[in-house]
Amino acid sequence: MKTLMNYLCSACLLMASCNIYATPVNISEQQAASIAQQGNAGRVLGVKLNGDAYQVKILLSNGEVKIIQVDVSSGRIK
Repeated sequence: MKTLMNYLCSACLLMASCNIYATPVNISEQQAASIAQQGNAGRVLGVKLNGDAYQVKILLSNGEVKIIQVDVSSGRIK
């Protein structure tokens, strides 16, 4: 019984000393602009943070303005 308690205490101390939470990886505005441009060739007019996504405004070659939302943490287009 004493060995089991020592094992459990050691396991708890080991878990407490480890960083079990992943650090969120947030992309920059420049990265969001680059990601948005990959599928939409054009000039970036602006990038704005809106909650958990960047809104990237792109002027397409046909004159159309397109707004692409890029997730801050994953970099995926929404």
